[in-house]
Amino acid sequence: MRTTGGHDEAWYDDDAGPVARPYTMTRGRTASDHGQLDVISLVVARRAVPDSAQLFPEQARIVERCRRPLSVAEVAAGLDLPLGTVRVLLGDLLGAGLIEMHEPPTLSGRPSRELLEAILAGLRAL
Repeated sequence: MRTTGGHDEAWYDDDAGPVARPYTMTRGRTASDHGQLDVISLVVARRAVPDSAQLFPEQARIVERCRRPLSVAEVAAGLDLPLGTVRVLLGDLLGAGLIEMHEPPTLSGRPSRELLEAILAGLRAL
């Protein structure tokens, strides 16, 4: 890695070019405005990014990758970014209406008979 001199020192990676720190992508935010997104929630792009959208390159990559459903964890791994950073970026995209989030099903109380039968069938198939 090399740097240029001066007070406004820019960081560069010889192969990748300028390196942006995660906190610059989130503008210093550590949490999404849309709550804590579960790591197994599925992300799906809703539509193409409008030309007027001011997205970070990472956000544009998220929209492009999420043409098919991906979990929040898969998005973070695919971008090689910290999970917290990706959650904030996803929250921004959600707020802009560019993605949909599908939360994992939760069990409230006792599991349904259908769920138990599906689990039993899966175990028998092993």
